[in-house]
Amino acid sequence: MKPWDQRLAAIVVRPLANSFVTPNMMTGIGLVLGLGAALLFSLGEWSWAGSLFVLAVFWDHTDGELARLTGQTSRFGHYFDHTVAFLNYACAFFGMGIGLAAHGSEVMGIAGGIAGVSVAGIFAVRNYGEWKIGRSFMDQPSAFGFEIEDFMYLIGPIAWLGWIKALVIAAVVGAPLYLFWTVAALARGKRA
Repeated sequence: MKPWDQRLAAIVVRPLANSFVTPNMMTGIGLVLGLGAALLFSLGEWSWAGSLFVLAVFWDHTDGELARLTGQTSRFGHYFDHTVAFLNYACAFFGMGIGLAAHGSEVMGIAGGIAGVSVAGIFAVRNYGEWKIGRSFMDQPSAFGFEIEDFMYLIGPIAWLGWIKALVIAAVVGAPLYLFWTVAALARGKRA
């Protein structure tokens, strides 16, 4: 079953199928959205940052759907998409750490940095696993139309509620554990 956000992205990009808009343009817009969210996180603008981040997470699916719809898939586009997702996710946590440190919580600033580095490591290991084992290594566990990565959508509501500190605490524990699990999966030659 195709994930719900990918289904919605396919509907959103359908009007663009016969336009000048390319999948790589969509990826570039996603990068701007994600880095904008990271900047807002670093400024402590939690609600705006959370909203922009949710949009960036959703937007990450539009490029691939447009590429499949128009027959414009490419190896470059595939890795450009992965690179933008990695930058957006890692920079969001770096931004949260900077924002928390600026508001008097230096320890949380370090925690945000650790979470960001761990997220970068996860993407690096997963991309290496895809190259070494095959595309199946990138497949995510899913159920009922949701993938494990969809928990990133929760960052929006968490930010709206002002619970960034709690999120960073969870991420400084969870992201390194997931990195370890991904490295172990690569060592076993199994899907991450």
